[in-house]
Amino acid sequence: MTAHGTSRARRVLAAALPWNRLGLRARLTLLYGALFFAGSSAVLWVGQLMTARALDQRLVMKFAKTTDDPLADLRPNTAVVGLFPQQVQTQVEERAADVLQETTRSSILVMVLIGIIALLLGHLIAERALRPLGRVTETARRLSESRPHERIALNERIALRGPQDEVKRLADTFDAMLDRLHRVFDAQRRFIANASHELRTPLAINRTVLEVSLEEPAASEDLKALARALLGTNARYERLIDGLLLLAQSEQELTVSKPVDLGHVVRVVLDEQALAPRKRGVAVHRDLRPAVVRGDPLLLERCVSNMVENAVKYNVRDGDVWVTLRVDDATGEAMVTVENTGPQVPPYEVDDLFEPFRRLHGERVRSAGGSGLGLSIVRAIVDAHGGAVTARARSEGGLAVTVRLPAVPGTGSEPGEKAVGRARLPTVISGDPALRG
Repeated sequence: MTAHGTSRARRVLAAALPWNRLGLRARLTLLYGALFFAGSSAVLWVGQLMTARALDQRLVMKFAKTTDDPLADLRPNTAVVGLFPQQVQTQVEERAADVLQETTRSSILVMVLIGIIALLLGHLIAERALRPLGRVTETARRLSESRPHERIALNERIALRGPQDEVKRLADTFDAMLDRLHRVFDAQRRFIANASHELRTPLAINRTVLEVSLEEPAASEDLKALARALLGTNARYERLIDGLLLLAQSEQELTVSKPVDLGHVVRVVLDEQALAPRKRGVAVHRDLRPAVVRGDPLLLERCVSNMVENAVKYNVRDGDVWVTLRVDDATGEAMVTVENTGPQVPPYEVDDLFEPFRRLHGERVRSAGGSGLGLSIVRAIVDAHGGAVTARARSEGGLAVTVRLPAVPGTGSEPGEKAVGRARLPTVISGDPALRG
């Protein structure tokens, strides 16, 4: 057997032992109890030896010396009247043995009782000793399960107080790591925001120059065609920068949090899309129930708008889009689902669509497509509101994106707006296309 196989066998054997299956608190408690019983047994054994030796020396041997005295029969002794000296010595030895046995039984009983108390005290002591480690573990668990903007902000600290022992040094090291991560992520957000803001100025200048050249009467048709092409490229980069700014803003903690009628937000988005210029018609079906959530109204509107824009843009001619809103009574969450007809989406590529600058079939952003930030912004906004977003590839083609947000209690019981006609929407819609996928 190789060294690797031997090491693996040892790990498997160690994991199979009952001792290794116990928690640290249980192991410390059993260790305290075992040490107590070992020490008590040693004390009991030594005490029994000393007691037996004392009884033998002070009682049995002393009585034997007394019976060897030739004048002992002349002394009055009512306890041994009528008995022979050998019989009296035997009774003394038996009573000494009985006393020793009774002492042993009593000592064992007392040791067991005190041992049980020691196990309980050991459990409490282990719990108190491991409490700082529990705080470290709980903090790490909350950070790992928190929303992305909370995980990036990393505002929570352990701040353990006490002597500079091993546990205190561990907590301080963990806090120092959180401080460094906070500075790194905060610098990253500032860099994205500053870079996007600084890039707006030259792009705005380029746009102005190109628009002026298009209005120039002396400009040739070739020059105007080139200017229009450059203007489209410039507009795409402007949309990309706007998307980066919104993505950086979405990953921060919410500054506005108030009750928002999600049904009204969805209706506003659908009405805005219905007013956009039309190229290829897409039928939108709506089933909206009352739902109220807490959050930023502008970010929630952008979230729904991105979902609808993606569903319309990545669709087929005369396709369909289904928008539903309801409250899940079991979980108390408001659910917004946007489904569309469209090209087949491989199930293994669905999760990649939420990554920035990722598109279907692993393509990066192309000049003719969107910025590739649509679903990334949706996920960032949903995470900032304490919700979750999932996507599912439809067997008929297209995608179904579902957003879950914590609903305000007491909403969702009234009937809502269902299947209100077939509103024809264009495949290329107005608004801010930088926020499409």
